Amino acid sequence: MPALSTGSGSDTGLYELLAALPAQLQPHVDSQEDLTFLWDMFGEKSLHSLVKIHEKLHYYEKQNPVPILHSAAALADDLAEELQSKPLSSEIRELLKLLSKPNLKALLSVHDTVAQKNYDPVLPPMPDDIDEEEDSVKIIRLVKNREPLGATIKRDEHTGAIVVARIMRGGAADRSGLIHVGDELREVNGIPVDDKKPEEIIQILAQSQGAITFKIIPSVKEEMPAKDGKMFIRALFDYDPNEDKAIPCKEAGLAFRKGEILHVMSQDDATWWQAKHDGDANPRAGLIPSKHFQERRFALRKPEVQIQPLKISNRKSSGFRRSFRLSRKDKKTNKSMYECKKSDQYDTADIPTYEEVAKYKRQPNEKYRLVVLVGPVGVGLNELKRKLLISDTQHYGVTVPHTTRPRRGQESDGVEYVFISKHLFETDVQNNKFIEYGEYKNNYYGTSIDSVRSVLAKNKVCLLDVQPHTVKHLRTYEFKPFVIFIKPPSLERLRETRKNAKIISSKDEKGTAKPFTEEDFQEMIKSAQMMESQYGHLFDKVIVNDDLTTAYNELKTTFDTLETETFWVPVSWLHS
Repeated sequence: MPALSTGSGSDTGLYELLAALPAQLQPHVDSQEDLTFLWDMFGEKSLHSLVKIHEKLHYYEKQNPVPILHSAAALADDLAEELQSKPLSSEIRELLKLLSKPNLKALLSVHDTVAQKNYDPVLPPMPDDIDEEEDSVKIIRLVKNREPLGATIKRDEHTGAIVVARIMRGGAADRSGLIHVGDELREVNGIPVDDKKPEEIIQILAQSQGAITFKIIPSVKEEMPAKDGKMFIRALFDYDPNEDKAIPCKEAGLAFRKGEILHVMSQDDATWWQAKHDGDANPRAGLIPSKHFQERRFALRKPEVQIQPLKISNRKSSGFRRSFRLSRKDKKTNKSMYECKKSDQYDTADIPTYEEVAKYKRQPNEKYRLVVLVGPVGVGLNELKRKLLISDTQHYGVTVPHTTRPRRGQESDGVEYVFISKHLFETDVQNNKFIEYGEYKNNYYGTSIDSVRSVLAKNKVCLLDVQPHTVKHLRTYEFKPFVIFIKPPSLERLRETRKNAKIISSKDEKGTAKPFTEEDFQEMIKSAQMMESQYGHLFDKVIVNDDLTTAYNELKTTFDTLETETFWVPVSWLHS
């Protein structure tokens, strides 16, 4: 294509160039449709406006403008005072009204701040008393604003010298490229540091503003090239560096809450990783305990777990299976205690610290994610589940449980239950085919893994109601579960909202529905606290069932976003 003519004038602006462009391109355009497109695009008013703004800014930048005065706000006040003494004509009243408006005052205040500000850093002159023989000494000046320098120091155990222990990724020291791990610190702003404790030096640095001069002896060690951190983790515990006695520098620590996503930028230190919150615009990393270090600390705090055999009994238990009450006529199953294929104590040995995660979005051709509902007895989980099923029976589904009890008159195999023999049930237990199972009145009941697969194979969202200790064993690439904890409101709200409700009682052999007692409320709160304390790191969403309609709407909204939006999931779920 031939070069475009830009006119004879050397100062032809971008605006004129764009306006002339369609006509100059016309001989090279094949179709009228393309030409129309060009005219529409280059004739767009908003584009012209942006170009005009660009040219104006460029013009003023070349002119290197300086403020006419530095105190426009004071001048406005003087003018208003002067006008007050004049006869108040309509023009003067209008001007006084304008000058008194907060937005105009704020504008003038901003003008004065900008006009009076000197944005160029002022560095002090080089010191004259540098020892000529110290050819290995470096004098470094960094301009420090309000942010920390992003480096920690320590006293070398062998030499007693103050050395740089670590450089925080993205911090001022890191961005300068002038200070390195292992450098020996001799002076800060002319103050010798040989006889000072690291805490005293940190205090000097914290109080310093503007330019800081360091006198250092560079490390003779070759630094390993820094590896770019690409790992993202979900925090499974709360952390406050101000309460951590082991952290080398509390000011350098990064606080976080359970469930937050952290971007790990360095794992060079086996004890202290460097990380920042995902999406944080601040490039500087903070210190967090490494996974291994935190696991070791948690393990030392945990009391020994006495593993007891799990007994199946007919007593009332907060661990009864609610899903059978939802869709089965046999209400007496509320007395059975269900167990996972591995015992509760298996999970208490696991120490939740961090979980490596990656972003995941369900594709249209993929099966739906398994939805696991968890909550204490009487919290209203079944009612919420029932409302979901009724809202769209083609979209939501539940599993059909297995049992060894005889089939009753109106029951159909595969509808109320899958009826199998005791021998086959016990064989399936041995082969780990059940998510949960238990025994009641010499009959087995259980939820099989295949029953979940059956619902998902029908292109439905499977709603599974299990005990919280079971959740861990469902967190696989195949199911990619989304775990929702249904939590009770306060004790006062329970008394108020459940006063006319009923709970299926196991205090008698009939399993009849009876009004809630104070004991039921207390048990519900206690059970919920235990679940959240022990298994809260496995919950993706917590919904407080204060009002059933509000809780249902929140649940429904969660389901809608689950199918369309991107979520952080364990990295292992992205690869089979």
